[in-house]
Amino acid sequence: MKFVATKLAGAFILELERREDDRGFFARTFCQTEFEAHGLKPTIAQANLASNIRKGTLRGMHFQYPPAAETKLVRCTRGAILDIIVDLRPESPTFLQHIEVELSQKNGLALYVPERFAHGYQALEDGTDTSYQVGEFYTPSAEGGLMHDDPRLGLTWPLPVTVISPKDQAFAPYDAIEDELKARMNSMPILVAG
Repeated sequence: MKFVATKLAGAFILELERREDDRGFFARTFCQTEFEAHGLKPTIAQANLASNIRKGTLRGMHFQYPPAAETKLVRCTRGAILDIIVDLRPESPTFLQHIEVELSQKNGLALYVPERFAHGYQALEDGTDTSYQVGEFYTPSAEGGLMHDDPRLGLTWPLPVTVISPKDQAFAPYDAIEDELKARMNSMPILVAG
């Protein structure tokens, strides 16, 4: 695998190193040792698969608060998606900045999403499937989300949204949860005078 750093510290695009022959190709999609060598958390607590029937389907923007913050390794196994992640680390110089990457069956790219990032994607083709390995168990009490069209985030989706879950549509605007989000996402130690 080739690890390509992004402008958001800790977030990487992973390119396959294909070994091709007459049968097709073989490529490693995960290696604990290689992840550790790049300073990434190699834990996989759950593996998820999402099938998106219609292009324009949007899932996101999801995250979990600490102590159940998740890492994700996202790959599109059929069709194509535009994947977007947003840095929610209050101490980060790139706080609230985002990157977007097209993941597709054709390009074979994957996206490593660090802890304390929001994640979402839009299906670019009918019949699109994604698979992702998650570094923490799903914890409903730690679940959070941001509006996919929140003006504070400035996200641009390539297609009109055709399908979105009621839960994803009901996320509060960033301005309404800013104080709570910053307090709960802050990982910096609190210094006590004295």
